[in-house]
Amino acid sequence: MKIAILSPIAWRTPPRKYGPWEQVASNITEGLVNKGIDVTLFATGDSITKGKLEYVCERAYSEDPELDPKVGECLHISHLMEQAGDFDLIHNNFDFLPLSYSRLIKTPMLTTIHGFSSPKILAVYKKYNSTSSYVSISNSDRSAALNYIGTVYNGINVNDFTFHPQPKQYLLYFGRIHPEKGTSEAIQIAKKSGYKLIISGLIQHQEYFDSKVKPFINNDDIVFVGNSGPLERNKLLGDAHALLHPISFEEPFGLSVAEAMLCGTPVIAFNRGSMPELIISGKTGYLVNSIDEAADAVANINLINRDYCREHAVSKFSRDKMIEGYLEIYRKILGGE
Repeated sequence: MKIAILSPIAWRTPPRKYGPWEQVASNITEGLVNKGIDVTLFATGDSITKGKLEYVCERAYSEDPELDPKVGECLHISHLMEQAGDFDLIHNNFDFLPLSYSRLIKTPMLTTIHGFSSPKILAVYKKYNSTSSYVSISNSDRSAALNYIGTVYNGINVNDFTFHPQPKQYLLYFGRIHPEKGTSEAIQIAKKSGYKLIISGLIQHQEYFDSKVKPFINNDDIVFVGNSGPLERNKLLGDAHALLHPISFEEPFGLSVAEAMLCGTPVIAFNRGSMPELIISGKTGYLVNSIDEAADAVANINLINRDYCREHAVSKFSRDKMIEGYLEIYRKILGGE
């Protein structure tokens, strides 16, 4: 079985810091390689993999101002499609654009839909619905207009996250600084519950950060540490009393939620999107519907068993579990090969 994994090129694969789709593409690639599968990763030239690496763009367009994103994406996708015949299956982690090639090649294409950035992109998915295979990353993140071959939860290398049985006395917000992710709400929850809050993430909405977040940063009870890499992430998540995830949108998955639980850290999340599929309320954290409910949950966080959080995350969101799911789907597509 020869598999091509198509990763985005917004960031390196795996990303140095932020880059969830690139991170998942990396986890799939390395997990398959560990199973002895012949895998070629199509990503940026500075990407790191134990498999074969193919690239056109030396660096990610978010890190290289000389590279035009659309030009880079066009060259990157076509580079794979012109070699499509060399592979048994193409696993697309690059959203809807590669689908426009799918009827021009003979190699079957599996697309993991990492979320719908806009209802407008559904038109592309609908067009290729009958000739492509789609996987959702949670049961909640499905369109009734599409057919799916399965759901495979994002999987994480459990060895990258250390279990921390004794947390420190701070709450953590970890994710994009954006209104839909609830940075401002996390600040309000922390203040209501009387806990220090550490904020880590990529500023994706500067005006929101300047007006709703920055005024509260004082390096005392509200601390901003910027966009954290893997080592800082492991320590921040593991040492946290709880992760706050007060989202205001139907989030398709939420890598930081699974990563926190892998460290033994419970999660307090607004009950939206995939959160009920990730969190067992009362056992690995709490699903809440308001800032007041979240503050009450903080007061009860000591009732959560951190060992159980780790066990739950390993059983459902490990890289090995994800690879089992994808191999089953690959065999379905390839006719049991």
